[in-house]
Amino acid sequence: MRLVLAAVFVLLGAASGRAADTPFGETELWIESAEARHHFFVEVALTDRQWSRGLMFRKDMAPDRGMLFRYDGERPVAMWMKNTFIPLDMVFVGADGRIKRIAENTTPLSLETIYSGAPVQAVIELNGGITRRLGIAPGDRVIYKPAQ
Repeated sequence: MRLVLAAVFVLLGAASGRAADTPFGETELWIESAEARHHFFVEVALTDRQWSRGLMFRKDMAPDRGMLFRYDGERPVAMWMKNTFIPLDMVFVGADGRIKRIAENTTPLSLETIYSGAPVQAVIELNGGITRRLGIAPGDRVIYKPAQ
């Protein structure tokens, strides 16, 4: 009976979108555009498990929130929106801290692959449409503190 109850709690946690086994660190992040310096609080994904989980199962996200996927060195990156319920802007960032590409308003729940277009060291996921609204563009500079 205990085993059955434990399994039920695990399934309920997964269904609710909780990532008890995938805790994310958090940090602050700034994007310097031609117009302003924009401030965000982001969760940080550093491991394969965290990269796989990302923002899946989230129903909403505050306008100043997001997720930073950080990689060791630059590499081509492919993302998708499986089990992601909110549209996102994916900001692909090189090792020099410059934005290389932005995939705007990605389609929720889509299995379409979204490519970085070039080797990158990080991807930032923000609410869909925010990069256009704030005037964030390729070439802009990204600054962030180490995850806490």
